[in-house]
Amino acid sequence: MKTVRVLCCAAALALAGAGASAQILVGQSADMSGPVAASVKETIAGSQLVIDDVNAHGGVNGEQIEVIRLDDGLDVKRSVENTRILIEDKKVVALLLNRGTPNTLAVIPLLDKYGVALIGPSTGAMALHKPLQKSVFNVRSTYQREAEKAIQYLSTVGIQRIAVVQADDSFGKDAMEGAVKGFAQAKMKPIVVVMADRNKPNYATMVPQLVDSKAQAVVWIGSGTAVTDGVKALRAAGSAAQIITLSNNAASGFIKELGTASAGVIVTQVLPYERSFGHPMIKEAMALAKAKGQNELSPALLEGFVATKVLVEVLRRAGPKPTRARVLAALNNFQFDVGGGLDVSYTPQDHSGISYVDLSIISGGRFKR
Repeated sequence: MKTVRVLCCAAALALAGAGASAQILVGQSADMSGPVAASVKETIAGSQLVIDDVNAHGGVNGEQIEVIRLDDGLDVKRSVENTRILIEDKKVVALLLNRGTPNTLAVIPLLDKYGVALIGPSTGAMALHKPLQKSVFNVRSTYQREAEKAIQYLSTVGIQRIAVVQADDSFGKDAMEGAVKGFAQAKMKPIVVVMADRNKPNYATMVPQLVDSKAQAVVWIGSGTAVTDGVKALRAAGSAAQIITLSNNAASGFIKELGTASAGVIVTQVLPYERSFGHPMIKEAMALAKAKGQNELSPALLEGFVATKVLVEVLRRAGPKPTRARVLAALNNFQFDVGGGLDVSYTPQDHSGISYVDLSIISGGRFKR
């Protein structure tokens, strides 16, 4: 298994000159080669903007941050083993931006056993919010709120025949609860709910159900290629139904994978618009990205950026040579403006972080609001 270590070269040279100052080790297990790798890579890019900038300016309390990243391919068993390695062998002080609902739920026993905080898991599962998970600190809204908003939007624009494609896993079940709330509020029911295998959806049986239902819109609850391949198959079958999917697909890579089928697809969002260049947080991210030769931001990139800003602030508050216990203590009494009044806050009773949901539409190869 390949381990990717990230440490700014300039910072490494500074360390050598200063005489072996201790590093702060942070771990991440996520899909870097599987079905959601395109999105994960953008999230990592946003995270790295913060890490490199902090290290280049002296680190946190004089210490450099090193992120140890392990690829799990979105496989739950690999996620658990990676997390064990990061906690037991690598001695990380915290974990960051793990990806996948089943994957994140599966590692919670290890987090709780060793008292290690997971900051900004890249999932909006309600099970990570309620009941309270003592070691998990969310930096995004829930999938249930996103799915509920998607149904509310469709009903307000007069669409009555709404189908749902639901991933047959804990993520799909969770998001479907939000969709059910949206249908109830609109006094509607889905015309069909099509279940999809998480790893190998059978489009040959799924697509005919959607076409035969004469759906005007499809709320597609799934991840990465499971959604892009499905949408392309649906378009090939002649359906012009409006597609809405959730923020786990809010990545430039998702648009590229959709290709010509991307136009008009709606994606829910959990952070401010990445092209609102007057917003202080967007302005900061854009400046750091341009310094690295990157001229575009994406929602996935911003999720990594915001979660890592939270991590850095927590490490500052935890003091020099932070321990796992001090990180947890700092998180449980935490309020922080990541920019432009976008507050992230935690208490011992609430680890939800940010409550924000919006909609975007793909047009001209970009998300627009």
